[in-house]
Amino acid sequence: MPGAEEVDLKMEVPPAWYGALAGFRLAMRRFLALSEVALAEAEVTSQQYQAMLVIKTAAGGRIMMRELSEQMLMHPHGAVQLVDRLSLAGLANRIPSENDRRSVLIRLTPRGEALLEELARIHVEGLLANQPLLVESLSKLRDLGDIE
Repeated sequence: MPGAEEVDLKMEVPPAWYGALAGFRLAMRRFLALSEVALAEAEVTSQQYQAMLVIKTAAGGRIMMRELSEQMLMHPHGAVQLVDRLSLAGLANRIPSENDRRSVLIRLTPRGEALLEELARIHVEGLLANQPLLVESLSKLRDLGDIE
């Protein structure tokens, strides 16, 4: 990782690392549990939420199918099926590309935008609620990496 201190991964794991890793995992599990509930209530899958985030952050709020599949680490046909489900739910739609008639761009619908904003607020609140434990755990790992 750029900027991170190098740690000899072949050395014996210091006992204190386990506590720091456990704290980090606890914070992540709390966040993921909150996320699962929020997404279930919104009737959106985790993959659909991630795709909506990718679409929202693309230049102009529009993304080519190929780029979506790359960002989602999916095969192109999987991305097509994902967009089909988003479209069926009224959360995204396809629009012809103005630059390349063979290409289709994906964008969020107003309903998709509103749902994404609601889910983003919930997720940020969840991350911030777990911030102290995340920061403490990561700081311990960094400090232990410097000492050990």
